[in-house]
Amino acid sequence: MIEVRGLVKTYGAKRAVDGVSFVVKRGDILGFLGPNGAGKSTTMKMITGFLRPDAGAALVDGIDVEANPVAVKRRLGYLPENSPGYPEMTVEEFLRFIAEVRGFRAPAARQAQVERAVGLTQLGPVRRQTIETLSKGYKQRVGFAQALLHDPPALVLDEPTDGLDPNQKNEVRALIRSMAVEKAVILSTHILEEVDAICNRVIIIASGRIVADETPAQLQARRPGARLDEIFRSLTQTDS
Repeated sequence: MIEVRGLVKTYGAKRAVDGVSFVVKRGDILGFLGPNGAGKSTTMKMITGFLRPDAGAALVDGIDVEANPVAVKRRLGYLPENSPGYPEMTVEEFLRFIAEVRGFRAPAARQAQVERAVGLTQLGPVRRQTIETLSKGYKQRVGFAQALLHDPPALVLDEPTDGLDPNQKNEVRALIRSMAVEKAVILSTHILEEVDAICNRVIIIASGRIVADETPAQLQARRPGARLDEIFRSLTQTDS
């Protein structure tokens, strides 16, 4: 569903992403991990068409992101690092606007998608509040709602549980697990417990390069008895 081939991105003298390649299949929840500045967000922006790579390619459902970005965006839901939204809009107004942008022009169809997204992300209590008045956790849910509103086959989620309390994190993780049966999901996170909770595969990136691409069990088997954060540090500290 998502294929990354040798992506490269350079900013001045810094090689932010250095030949990254991987494949994410339908049913996968890929935990995309790395220290700050490792190249995670840059890679995700290239996959979603928000940044043009210097070399390499990204494909979603067999479609090249650079050659046909609009077709890719129809098949992709993206939650960026900073949750999107127009602060003066209410939650419902914003989601209705996103539904129209996504091509749901008939009022009934548009409202149906809004109701589905509100229900999945449990935004009912704040649907008539303006986004600027929401807590960070609710703003994050609004961003998640716009990403899944058109029911895309692939999701790219940059820190989807950031700002949520423990109960909200569990709810979002359960939602991601339930959707991943028929979707390909890339999940960037700095919460290592999230990997154990929902990911069936882990990629660790450091200094723009992949240093591990394994299941959580394989990652743990590298150092039996060690904590996941200790294994993470051992893989990334020499490259940071």
